[in-house]
Amino acid sequence: MTEPLDVRDTRAAYDAVAVSYEELLRNLMAEKVYDRAMLAAFAERVASTGNLRVLDVGSGPGRITAHLASLGLDASGMDLSPEMVAVAQKSHPGITFAEGNLEALDPGEGTLGGIVAWYSLIHTPPERLQGVFVSLNNALAAGGFLLLAFQTGTAKRRIERAYGHEISMDAYLMAPEHITGQLEAAGFAIEAQLVRAADHDEKTPQAYLMAQKR
Repeated sequence: MTEPLDVRDTRAAYDAVAVSYEELLRNLMAEKVYDRAMLAAFAERVASTGNLRVLDVGSGPGRITAHLASLGLDASGMDLSPEMVAVAQKSHPGITFAEGNLEALDPGEGTLGGIVAWYSLIHTPPERLQGVFVSLNNALAAGGFLLLAFQTGTAKRRIERAYGHEISMDAYLMAPEHITGQLEAAGFAIEAQLVRAADHDEKTPQAYLMAQKR
């Protein structure tokens, strides 16, 4: 199957910014109270299932993966960009990171206690999202949890410069009410939803959705 051009563009863009991205966002968690709160709630809900195995899809330089591990989860990361995987493995040598595409997820059918997609679905065209949610559902064990974070809205943005580099890729804002409908259609029950105002370093409100595999 031929890889979509947007996937190649996204990989190339994150390869280009990998080192700068890690340096600039390394300490961001300390500023994000709602990020920490939602990740803590996710970790507690996953722990309640007894299956601590969690995959961070679109893990980038591994900062969310490492935070999940610090919360007691058996966390590993996966990213489309080989340069991001290399940076993550260097920054967090005790955690496993692998190259992979969240649109072709194969972590073992129905084995995960949880999946986090932290701003990693924003580059997937809307017409392909439903298939991604079905794939994520299939990867979870019964009762497993999914946590999403994304920017809210309905627009498509072309990104041509980021983290000090010239790049070329698309990003999509997503409407929480639309995403909840897609998750439910993919076999999830929505457990929590939070939309917060944009922080000083952001342009749009941010959304978090936590859902459980039915």
